[in-house]
Amino acid sequence: MSQYDFDLFTIGAGSGGVRASRIAAGHGARVAVAEERYFGGTCVNVGCVPKKLLVFGAEYGQAFADAAGYGWAADNIRHDWNALIAAKDAEIARLNGIYRRLLEGAGVTIFEGRATIVDAHTVEVNGTRVTAERILIATGGWPELPEQPGARDYGITSNEVFYLKEFPRRVVVAGGGYIALEFASLFNGLGAKVTQLYRGAQILRGFDKDVRDFVADEVRKAGIDLKLHTIISRIEKTESGLLAHLSDGSVLECDAVVYAIGRKPMSYGLGLENVGVETDQAGAITVNDQYQTSVPSIYALGDVTNRVNLTPVALAEGHVLADRLYGNRPRDVNYDNIPTAVFSIPPVATVGITEEQARATLAGGVDIYRTNFKPMRHQLSGRDQRTFMKLVVDRATQKVVGCHMVGADTPEMIQGVAVAMNAGATKQVFDNTIGLHPTAAEEFVTMRTKAPDPA
Repeated sequence: MSQYDFDLFTIGAGSGGVRASRIAAGHGARVAVAEERYFGGTCVNVGCVPKKLLVFGAEYGQAFADAAGYGWAADNIRHDWNALIAAKDAEIARLNGIYRRLLEGAGVTIFEGRATIVDAHTVEVNGTRVTAERILIATGGWPELPEQPGARDYGITSNEVFYLKEFPRRVVVAGGGYIALEFASLFNGLGAKVTQLYRGAQILRGFDKDVRDFVADEVRKAGIDLKLHTIISRIEKTESGLLAHLSDGSVLECDAVVYAIGRKPMSYGLGLENVGVETDQAGAITVNDQYQTSVPSIYALGDVTNRVNLTPVALAEGHVLADRLYGNRPRDVNYDNIPTAVFSIPPVATVGITEEQARATLAGGVDIYRTNFKPMRHQLSGRDQRTFMKLVVDRATQKVVGCHMVGADTPEMIQGVAVAMNAGATKQVFDNTIGLHPTAAEEFVTMRTKAPDPA
């Protein structure tokens, strides 16, 4: 009989933690999970799922307006924020239940409460100590608020947006990353007056430059007041709302200030110092290629390691770890060509490397193919919204190494391109594929003219 109560004790019932626990239990391991907030983690509760539901809601505003071009009379349109939030809450509750049932169905023991690590094989939850041969930390990340005066008193993060009792008619969004852009878009689409602020020269740092420039133009056309090289210096409350004082000396009256300036790993308060688990300056838990920390019996994966912070990556890491430890299936996660999307309006979708990365790393040169067009839908709607597509090709091998898009439905297209790229598809394979007409996606197999090399 084992000297431990469990073979694996997982701290955190988010995507990665649930997947690792469920698969490990399926392999016959005795598994326990501790969760202090909600089953499903950030993605299900205050992240990608509710965010996309709100984006769907925001997109209907454009759809009603566009319908007139197709003969529909959509009069007296109004939006009920509370009805949307109630519907979202019901769906999240349903998903919470699914995650719990997945664990229970696999035979996993559930502890509801905050878990702390006592030693390399002991965890304490709600005053009860249990032992495990291995401990897995999958606690994810948490949004940050800055230190500026008033920010922590009156500012909110993505977490609080999903539970606002009243719809804010005037919104300031601070940040230039994908989360900031998504919230700016959804509030704008639902009818708020939105100002987005970013300290840098262009939003979406790390994305392809053409994409960054194109989507900035598109969201401005959609009505977002995008101010670059600008931050909030302080916030004060008034009788009619909030005043956001900006670094350029101007002042914005608003009803909500949403900070999307970054997330930090939730490694604090776990007792890591009790056992000497190493973290970096940002608080991310340091792991090796086996997801093992500096303490051999303790593992970590997902956003708490601050490497590739995407839900599908955490799921893959959890599955691989469980297979390695308990399923006698040594394998690795494929981190190549991970598709990503920004669910702004219009959305961004990308896979592979940017043109800038390609030019810096590919000695044989780079071929660039790009197109920019008005989608067929808007020929009748009259909306001034365009689609952008780009392929980055390794000139020496002709392999497609990057694909970048901005426009309606692009997140639904990118997955297939990622499969092709992981299979090693060349530009000639794309060229030899018959397009599906009339669609925007057919542009991928009809782009024939290379962009000129930069001077």
